[in-house]
Amino acid sequence: MTETIDTNLPPQETPILQLDVISDVVCPWCFIGKRNLDKALSQLTDIRINLMWRPYQLDPKTPPEGYDRATQMKRKFGPDGAKQIYQNILAASEGTGINFAFDKITRTPNTLNAHRLIRWAASTGQQHVIAEALFVAYFEQGLDVGDTAVLLEIAQAHDMDTKLLADLLASDADIETTRNDDAAARDLGIAGVPTFLAGGKFMLSGAQDPDYLLRFFSKAQSKLVSL
Repeated sequence: MTETIDTNLPPQETPILQLDVISDVVCPWCFIGKRNLDKALSQLTDIRINLMWRPYQLDPKTPPEGYDRATQMKRKFGPDGAKQIYQNILAASEGTGINFAFDKITRTPNTLNAHRLIRWAASTGQQHVIAEALFVAYFEQGLDVGDTAVLLEIAQAHDMDTKLLADLLASDADIETTRNDDAAARDLGIAGVPTFLAGGKFMLSGAQDPDYLLRFFSKAQSKLVSL
């Protein structure tokens, strides 16, 4: 159920670190964190990463059909608050290659089904690429990632079994498990995402820059070896 991220050393010579990424696909900081993680992983030379994406819904009470985003943002942050938030996000995303298109986003979706799709992508070793595709669909293309048709289109683009997935999405498959994983993250004290959990013991929160992530991986690996 994990994806092994290879580095530049032969597998037999490289220690393995379990890394759980707790995030939500409608969290812009999680998208930035994912791109920073990609840069960090590309620079690793002394650790292999077993990667697992874990669900966290920023607002689990979002109705199945989602919210009108403009109305929701105005209600939460006031008429001008959203503009400042977007400016902060754009500034933080410099160098990541993300083309945030907030003007294209019309709905804030319920992300339960998107998390189910990420969960099922583990069976084909594609959690990381599916997470990326969901971020791109929502933040760069303005697509509703709570819409089954959008989820199936993403799955098809990555050669997943869309007939099987359509049946699963129409059922209650893994709904309780996904919610339990979300609850488990909260039980660990996680109140914001992204959060990186290394070796099941060490946590780092926020869209940290690649160098900081590399230091975190190294320190976590060293502490785990010494236990």
